[in-house]
Amino acid sequence: MTEWRKRLRIDTVKTLLNSENEAIIYFTKRDLLGEKVTAIDSIWGLAAPQKIIKKQRADGSWEKAEKKKPIYPPNHYSLVATFKQFRTLVEKYGFFKDHPSIPKAAEFLFSCQTPEGDIRGFLANQYATYYTGYILSLLIRAGYEFDPRVKKGMKWLLSMRQDGGGWTVPILTHTWDKATTYKLTSDFMEPVEPDRTKPFSHMATDMVLRAFAAHPVYCKSKEAKAAGALLKSRFFQSDAYTSYQSPRYWTRFAFWWPSLLTALDSLSLLGFTKDDPDIIRGLHWFIDNQEKDGLWKLESGKKINSKDTEEMLWLGLAVCRMLKRYHGGNQYFI
Repeated sequence: MTEWRKRLRIDTVKTLLNSENEAIIYFTKRDLLGEKVTAIDSIWGLAAPQKIIKKQRADGSWEKAEKKKPIYPPNHYSLVATFKQFRTLVEKYGFFKDHPSIPKAAEFLFSCQTPEGDIRGFLANQYATYYTGYILSLLIRAGYEFDPRVKKGMKWLLSMRQDGGGWTVPILTHTWDKATTYKLTSDFMEPVEPDRTKPFSHMATDMVLRAFAAHPVYCKSKEAKAAGALLKSRFFQSDAYTSYQSPRYWTRFAFWWPSLLTALDSLSLLGFTKDDPDIIRGLHWFIDNQEKDGLWKLESGKKINSKDTEEMLWLGLAVCRMLKRYHGGNQYFI
């Protein structure tokens, strides 16, 4: 048994292999055990990803099933829906641009990029550093790492750092009344520049760093390394801003939101090692908090719901990929 598996109290790999989930079993064999597997298109043809692909529109986007009231910009709902489905295809099922649905979706996402370089439309006309970083990371993983539009986005992210390093959600660095906040995030208003004297947000920095971690060149940058050091210094602490501020979010593994897992994953790709004191604390949390089946709760301190089973399997796979990388494993992403 390999080193990283020996460190776990319960062997998660056995649980994953016994899951009866074809995709989970495939990635467990390929990424965790290093076994030869069939071509990835065998996973692309499974019912779950095919269900997503069948709902893709001609312009490459997906549409929200039930729209709420009109909001700025008009493509807001399509952007959010496309981001969610693109994320699932790329992160869960290993899709990249060889599949025809991915170039179509990528072009739609790039169509939401401004001349400045950011992806605009998540927060009306305001800067969304965190979503820009995360979408760029997905595009990089899908095979667009050397696309000039990705380079433009990466340069924009570098230009948006705080004075002390790291990133924020710019509108959160200012104080607004409720009416102004609503207007800023639902109508057309000029984007607000961040107050760069304010502290960084580890939530925003986590999502931005995913782009740097995924990129074969930018992962080696001194700016990414410095931001990574800031991120790990905040493990288990409150964020500087009100959005996702509680320390409990570090051990809440929901969707794409920042967590101890997403942070450790990016940091491993930025060159941080298992000998770093902060990294050691993070790794020990996962070793100390396994459930009896070798998996982890989606949210620490909460009871397990029967509906959590499949997502706990995906979480278990992601944790094991991360642990393997810190203990001399491969470069597969979460």
